[in-house]
Amino acid sequence: MTARVLVTGAGGPAGVAVIRSLLRRSDLEVFAADMDGWASGIYLVPSTHRRLVPPGRDEDFVPAISRMVAEDRLDLVISTVDVELIALAGRRDELAPAVLAAPSQDTLSVALDKLLLAERCEATGRTPRTVLAGADAVAVDWEFPVFAKPRQGAGSRGIRLVPDRAALEALPLDEGLIVQDYLPGEEYSVDVIADAAGEVIAAVPRTRARVDSGVAIAGRTVHDPELEETAAAVAKAIGLVGVANVQLRRDREGRAVLLEVNPRFPGALPLTIAAGVDIPSLVADLFLGRELPSSIAFREIASVRFLEDVIVEVDEVLVSEHAGHQEEL
Repeated sequence: MTARVLVTGAGGPAGVAVIRSLLRRSDLEVFAADMDGWASGIYLVPSTHRRLVPPGRDEDFVPAISRMVAEDRLDLVISTVDVELIALAGRRDELAPAVLAAPSQDTLSVALDKLLLAERCEATGRTPRTVLAGADAVAVDWEFPVFAKPRQGAGSRGIRLVPDRAALEALPLDEGLIVQDYLPGEEYSVDVIADAAGEVIAAVPRTRARVDSGVAIAGRTVHDPELEETAAAVAKAIGLVGVANVQLRRDREGRAVLLEVNPRFPGALPLTIAAGVDIPSLVADLFLGRELPSSIAFREIASVRFLEDVIVEVDEVLVSEHAGHQEEL
């Protein structure tokens, strides 16, 4: 039986990768949506399956997805955008009878708050010392330099190197900053997929040889038991069901230590798929209630990214009032 699947965030690298993965399956009918009519992933599906949605923070976002579920008879909703996931996870019952392919609201809340994440994963022994800026941080005997970063937020936005105690004491207290041990070693991304029981069936580490706007555009997968086991332990600690991207960095002693968790599909997903772990397809099966393998092997392989154009007729371009470039202006 064919399942009807909606993928939102079709303009981002993750959205495009998910859509392309699912289009290879004959038992899935794929719809694509974005708030921006210029989102390239929308045009990978037939014109009858292209949709525009309000921004994830808009009060009509969840009702709009709910209406699509009814009108398009959707079985599964897959979002590739953090802000949309947060909105949908707390109201997933409104999407019935469709299923939201996302971790629990608790898992999302923990993963997207770096202080809660460090506290939840402390028992793994693979978290940097993490405290709030202010009195808590000043009371710690740090080895400088240390990092200060926003408690919430993705990528490198707002991160600053704190060289000494004077700079630590001067940190602003109104920006929701946390202070963490400095991690000087190489950074890795580990793409993780966990089944309905929370058992990790694959953890695929990859290097970030080249990064653009927070997305790895060149790198390679690596077989490294420490990276795989650390990422799996983190996934287990936060109760992951589904997909997450666990970012690790080596500390001063060379150990792999937790940096952050992105509880969604990563932008560099094509590399993991090519390595043998088709995470979008696995996630679709997971949330459609289909059986998953107990484990999946992957191979070491490298990738580089290039700009690719999707050519459409002018009259096919969807007109959107929430285009990303218009909001930026």
